[in-house]
Amino acid sequence: MDKLTRDKDREALEEASFPEICEGAIHPKAIEGLKLFNGRHYWEAHEALEAAWMEEEGTARHLYKGILQAGVMYLQLERRNFIGAAKMYERAKRWLAPWPNVCRGIQVGKLRGDIDAAIAAAGKLGPEELEHFEPSFYKPVEYKI
Repeated sequence: MDKLTRDKDREALEEASFPEICEGAIHPKAIEGLKLFNGRHYWEAHEALEAAWMEEEGTARHLYKGILQAGVMYLQLERRNFIGAAKMYERAKRWLAPWPNVCRGIQVGKLRGDIDAAIAAAGKLGPEELEHFEPSFYKPVEYKI
């Protein structure tokens, strides 16, 4: 994705009417992605959420992008790749930041807090000690259909 596309996507988020967007339903492929995410199948969740992101017509697609990147952050932590996890954390944080705490039944605020706690714990351990990362930091995305 080029910079121009990313800038257009961010502009769309800045102009979004979140109450209207958040009243909509979760895309079916996003539901599949959330289930995979919650089963800690982060790569498969990435694929399903990416499909939802690409198929979704409206601005809600960017919510799926943020969740997708949070899952890749967890995947990088599992792989003990601190730099990759930190990079994905920053991306997830940027895409999740504008959303209200709950959108389309997804607990976005909780997800933001969960990934903040996970990256902070990983940071305390440092790159050489990630084998001691506590699995309890891999939190599910809470949502209601």
